[in-house]
Amino acid sequence: MRRIATSIAVVTVVATAAMAGAAPALAAHHTTATTSHTYYLSLGDSLAQGVQPNKSGVSVETNEGYANQLFTALHSGNPTLKLVKLGCPGETTATMINGGICTYPAHSQLNQAAKFLASHRGKVQLVTIDIGANDLNPCLALTNINKIAACLAKVIPTAVTNLGNIMATLGAAGGSGTPPTIGMTYYDPLLANWLKGTTAAKTLAKDSVALAQIFGNDLAAVYKQFGAKVADVFTAFQTTKFKPKVTLPAFGKVPLNVGLICSYTWECAAPPVGPNIHANILGYGIIANTFLNVILTG
Repeated sequence: MRRIATSIAVVTVVATAAMAGAAPALAAHHTTATTSHTYYLSLGDSLAQGVQPNKSGVSVETNEGYANQLFTALHSGNPTLKLVKLGCPGETTATMINGGICTYPAHSQLNQAAKFLASHRGKVQLVTIDIGANDLNPCLALTNINKIAACLAKVIPTAVTNLGNIMATLGAAGGSGTPPTIGMTYYDPLLANWLKGTTAAKTLAKDSVALAQIFGNDLAAVYKQFGAKVADVFTAFQTTKFKPKVTLPAFGKVPLNVGLICSYTWECAAPPVGPNIHANILGYGIIANTFLNVILTG
């Protein structure tokens, strides 16, 4: 994730993570659809595929992501449940609709998901989705604040519109019995800037929280508009809590939210493994539990 300084006064929303990686696993479990099987369909970007860095620092797909962990929790109460993972590392809202990054028989992740939902009506227990962070990559590559603001002003409304189209397509594919769907907000890896120690870096870390919260609110509004619930990962990572201070052996005393982003992701890891914005197995567990709490509390 490229770090940038920006102002809440000149943008309306911002994303917090850029996801990159390899091709998707179309299914975590190869199954033959039968009337006895039910399904959990996982959609999205690299987080949906459990991407983490290997010992060389290369981001690779794993079976330790939130979808796998959530599936484990759900499977204990429903032994017929099967996990289908369609997430695509590097996916944006546009490529989810149109294809272009990962390969699917139906060309795009959205088409593949819609085809699955239409052919398994009444058998899908849950759909989860995380998408939108990668849409911000062109803006995060810029260095001039005015250009960044202008870029975000164009990119974010398009991402929100795309997300609405994605949710509408999924809903139509599910028919009258559309399965429960949960979308998620993102954590804020830019908090790790605090560790640089400069005033500018700490200011960036502070500003990123408010901006990430706004972006999360925009995503949540779209999900709710289409009847989906929201797994508030932004809150689960205690992103706004700069107090109290906690101690990290490698960095000394830091704000709680900085300590947690270091504990839940690879963003503070030393090279060559880090820095890497993806969650570690503990962080993916926090995300999975956030989804699970939404399911259990209705």
